[in-house]
Amino acid sequence: MLVAAFLFAPPLVNNAYAFKIFGITLFGDDEETVEVIDPVRYDVTLETGNADKDLKERLENAASLVADEKQPVSGDLGVVIKAREDRDRLIAVLYEAARYGGTVHISVAGTDIDSLPPNPTFNHAAPVPVTVRIAPGPVFKLGSVRFEGDAVGRDPAKYDLVPGGEAGSRLILKAGEQLLVDLKDEGRPLAKLTERQVTADHRTNTIDVVLGAVGGPMAPFGAVAVKGSRTVDAAFISRYSRLDRGGRYSPEQLKKANDRLRELGVFSSVTIREADRLAPNGSLPLTIEVSEGKHRYFGFGAEYSSIDGIGLEGYWGHRNLFGEAESLRIEGKVSGIGATTDLGTYDYSAGIIFTKPGAFVPEATFESRLEAKSETPDDIYEAQSVIYSASIAYELNDRDKLTAGGEIAWINTDDAFGKNQYLTVSLPLGFERDARDNKLDPTEGYHATLAAKPSYELLDGTVFSSFEGSISGYLGFGEENGIVLAGRLAAGALVGADDLESIPATRRFFAGGGGSVRGYAYREISPYNSADEPTGGRSYTLGSFEVRVKVSESIGIVPFIDVGTVSTGIMPDFSDIRAGAGIGVRYATPFGPLRLDVAIPLQRYDGGSQYGIYAGIGQAF
Repeated sequence: MLVAAFLFAPPLVNNAYAFKIFGITLFGDDEETVEVIDPVRYDVTLETGNADKDLKERLENAASLVADEKQPVSGDLGVVIKAREDRDRLIAVLYEAARYGGTVHISVAGTDIDSLPPNPTFNHAAPVPVTVRIAPGPVFKLGSVRFEGDAVGRDPAKYDLVPGGEAGSRLILKAGEQLLVDLKDEGRPLAKLTERQVTADHRTNTIDVVLGAVGGPMAPFGAVAVKGSRTVDAAFISRYSRLDRGGRYSPEQLKKANDRLRELGVFSSVTIREADRLAPNGSLPLTIEVSEGKHRYFGFGAEYSSIDGIGLEGYWGHRNLFGEAESLRIEGKVSGIGATTDLGTYDYSAGIIFTKPGAFVPEATFESRLEAKSETPDDIYEAQSVIYSASIAYELNDRDKLTAGGEIAWINTDDAFGKNQYLTVSLPLGFERDARDNKLDPTEGYHATLAAKPSYELLDGTVFSSFEGSISGYLGFGEENGIVLAGRLAAGALVGADDLESIPATRRFFAGGGGSVRGYAYREISPYNSADEPTGGRSYTLGSFEVRVKVSESIGIVPFIDVGTVSTGIMPDFSDIRAGAGIGVRYATPFGPLRLDVAIPLQRYDGGSQYGIYAGIGQAF
């Protein structure tokens, strides 16, 4: 199966010959032409002395004279300014490499830049010659390390400051920043560094470091003011941030409050500012500054499948319906266009979703959803359904969330058991723990879910319940987590009802497709009856394993294998295990990786799918 998805939006065009999607130039010239006044060209020679390969590369990358050599500068003074900026930049690179005895000499037209007149004039008969000579000098090690003030008593080794160890300037700066973070994490909002002294001993090639800090008093959060809100209620913003409860000052809580407000979708920017002094009652006043984005939005898209034909979808939404970030979304979709000429075999869906964040308490979110569907997944079954649900999601803490609600569904099906109608009432319950470091591109942590859905079928008086659980884990290796091992396990069971026919086809278990076993068609994996018709099952088990490898800053390669089985019993019997394997490509973007996976089934069904291509935003799991 081949699937291609397209999102249409007005393009942002910088010139008449460039085309972009998601900020990526697909064709044309993306560079704007900048006119340089009084252009002067130069020719640079960079000498790095006895620098090793890594340091040489870092120096070359830092030298803008080298990177911009083909671009003229403005006037003769422009050459000198660029050279002086490069000298500061190159010395900083030497210090980062613990080369505190290194020197950088730059001459323009044979004269050192410190000896040139204020307004130099060069011969333009040829590019102006610029020479950069770097003597890296020896590598320094840490000598003594001393903490002063409120930092006294802390172990320098915990900040990677070990006598005889690495002494790069970035390491020392990072230690000071972490020292300040640790003091603030103790509830001290006014903590600050008072001293950062680095003394180099050129006889022993060591440096001595002194870091001093003052912690200041411990304080709780104080009054919360809101600026910039226009249509979103300021009291709601303060309440939803959860900073108005007067808890102990914590930078982590400030970050979480910022993220929480951004996730509402109504603000284009959120900034939380701390006062520079405590209030008379000893608390720290805060100001939440927001800038509201556009509240109404709409969009549409299209997809094509060589099996299922063309699909079209559209939606309209409002992100701030009553002034407290309530959202309303109306959406519709039709697919299967062109696959057949029978309009009755198309898949249709329409829905209205209302969401109220901060319902009753800031931790609770209310959602009400009305959906109507007509679906025929690969002729496995036909189903028409109308479903209404209402639920409350409650955040227990930063990781854990409980969900509970009610659902009523009318379902009309035509499947392996013939034509049947169902009217079910359900009480969905769920628990989620999200300990991932990033939802779209995790490199460590885990994500676990548990769900139960007790149901009563009113027409036949059948009681049944579904139980499902999943867990995915992530482990990164190498520099900047260049390799990430990712795995997922999922299982489910249907309990109750005398036979499968008593359970709607839309509630039975199937597998296959992008969300389970790639390489197989959607819901292709199923038990089959004597007439070779898929019936769905009472239980399933799924497993996936990926090796996510970065080959560059923006490109990743992901080999993967998926395994799954669906059984008619409450417990999987593993008599029919299906596996799919393949490889994917990831392209990093600011909003998550773009995903393209190609997979083949390792135990193909007779006449079944030969391969699958899947696209999306974010990792597969």
